[in-house]
Amino acid sequence: MSRAAAARQLLASRFPDALPQAQQSWSAVPTGVAELDRLFPAGGFPRGRLATWTPGLGAAALLRVAAVQAVRSGERSVWVDADRSVIGDGWPAGPLLLRPPDRAGALRATAELARSGGFALIVLDGATAEQTDLVRLSRAAHEGGTALVLLNRATALSALRVHSRPVLSDYAWRPSRVGDAADLETVRVRVEARASGWLAHTVLSLPLWHDDLRLSLDPALPDRRGAGR
Repeated sequence: MSRAAAARQLLASRFPDALPQAQQSWSAVPTGVAELDRLFPAGGFPRGRLATWTPGLGAAALLRVAAVQAVRSGERSVWVDADRSVIGDGWPAGPLLLRPPDRAGALRATAELARSGGFALIVLDGATAEQTDLVRLSRAAHEGGTALVLLNRATALSALRVHSRPVLSDYAWRPSRVGDAADLETVRVRVEARASGWLAHTVLSLPLWHDDLRLSLDPALPDRRGAGR
């Protein structure tokens, strides 16, 4: 082992928080999207670090893909739905869906799950985190070696900051079922990743599908179409 490699290994063991954020030797949780993994400096969401994805087009969809990919690779992942916006019936099998009753409960649950080390990837969606919350979450992720991703706009203490926005000029349309209008078929999303000494972006194509209208007036109730009497 060279002196430089030995020095990097010593720094990693003694002062893990002092390493450059773009260091390629980080262990990471792959997202399952090759273009996205190449975009991130560690090849995925870094373990033991806090990452932030600003809410925008494609953010939740790509994070769900990452959560499913973690389970498919033999690890565990959890989605903490702080604002209870996810309908359980439409949640993919594999990742755990946790729906705490309030914001404080969501933050406490996320910190405990991250500190436990039992989950490779944790996504916290919908909870506004204050500075003290971010410090607590960052320490918990470091202690448990968990890749913790916040889906909100608070970027303080984040080792990786991701932003996505639509590329409106590259949308793909198709004729509707009745032929008198156009349905959106594919959207193009520009994803930008920032870290210490790192700035990169890519453009992804995301296919869309259209569900029939629900018959229930309450979005929290399941759709009973096709159920036996």
